[in-house]
Amino acid sequence: MDHSQVIIRPVVSEKSYVLAANDKYTFRVHPDAHKTQIRQAVEALFDVKVVEVRTLSVKSKPKRRGITAGRTRSWKKAIVQVRAGDTIPIFQGLEGLEG
Repeated sequence: MDHSQVIIRPVVSEKSYVLAANDKYTFRVHPDAHKTQIRQAVEALFDVKVVEVRTLSVKSKPKRRGITAGRTRSWKKAIVQVRAGDTIPIFQGLEGLEG
């Protein structure tokens, strides 16, 4: 699997901004990707040193639109901690919005 296929996109939320201030960055990743692949992809794409990778599967939620009922998609999330001093540029400028 190619590095650009492993990392799908960053997760943009209040919690991810708070984690980014502590050198922890949150990404939506491929459901079949494992921690080693995620580590290698982040290090190759963003030129940082990864200290720790935590993964979790986000479960689907029931949703309704009128009488039509359905569910959202389930997806896989990775929280990547980088070495102190390293930053990922896509999260730069976002830390000031948390207050």
